[in-house]
Amino acid sequence: MNHDNILITGGAGFIGSNYVTYLLESTSANVFVLDKLTYAGDMRNLDSVAGLSNYHFIQGDICDKDFIEEMFKKHQFDQVVHFAAESHVDNSISGPAAFIETNIVGTFNLLQASYKTWMEGPGKAKEAFSHARFLHVSTDEVYGTLGETGLFTEETPYAPNSPYSASKASSDFIVRSYYHTYQLPVVTTNCSNNYGPNQHKEKLIPTIIRKALAGDPIPIYGDGTNVRDWLYVLDHCRGIKLAVENGELGETYNIGGRNERTNLYIAETICNLLDQLEPAEKPYKEQISFVTDRPGHDFRYAIDASKIENDLGWKADENFESGILKTIEWYLKHKERL
Repeated sequence: MNHDNILITGGAGFIGSNYVTYLLESTSANVFVLDKLTYAGDMRNLDSVAGLSNYHFIQGDICDKDFIEEMFKKHQFDQVVHFAAESHVDNSISGPAAFIETNIVGTFNLLQASYKTWMEGPGKAKEAFSHARFLHVSTDEVYGTLGETGLFTEETPYAPNSPYSASKASSDFIVRSYYHTYQLPVVTTNCSNNYGPNQHKEKLIPTIIRKALAGDPIPIYGDGTNVRDWLYVLDHCRGIKLAVENGELGETYNIGGRNERTNLYIAETICNLLDQLEPAEKPYKEQISFVTDRPGHDFRYAIDASKIENDLGWKADENFESGILKTIEWYLKHKERL
């Protein structure tokens, strides 16, 4: 299915920029990156594609309805991959308003503009847009928290626990409604925790690397037993591309690395690798320190990725140990990004 004009929202951010780079290796379509360039967007993330003739950058805000409508009119996008989101849980605790605006209202604006561009009315696609696709990138946090056992599947009831995950859950439901009400050609993916090159320095893994190298205490919430399922960012990008191209309309696909690790294990693994790659006077793990737990901190997330594995043939290439080595090596080469 050939697309002419692809819109990637949030494409200067961590996952979005990895996807843009991955996509441009395989398409001659025009790829338009839209990013507001808040603290989370960084033009350096797009340096490697900046010279390509089919890459175009637009600075703008998905919350600006008129701007979004104009942009769709002008460029007639026939594929949207929607990454743009406020995603830092600690920030959603101290300042939830931006999460409601961006994640809910912004997603609605994109859906509405897509609907007006692609469809005559409910269930009636314009002929020129019969191949159009809208892929909504979401998170496993919409499902709430797990105990010691069990996995999130696409059938797990939503039970978001932070303002961030509640705003993402809301956006998922709005996307779903546009499929059921209007038959807008949407697909949703819910992913586990991503890591890899270009991740913003405030997130867990870059923070551990930065603090270790600076000789500062490495802060770990609570007792470090919180569990996350870690997904290397390029594995996620491959899953998104498969879902966009081959996913069944109206369906959700969970993308997870099957790599559950405790936060303490993450910190110790990074410290041990840094001991080999950039040794200090004493082992880095002596810097690990425990800090007061985050309010409402979900204990464990883990994804069952069987559906995307079985239906679309996806599987993660990296396990946590191979992916974290690549990630640390990248940050050691790009210390200015810490």
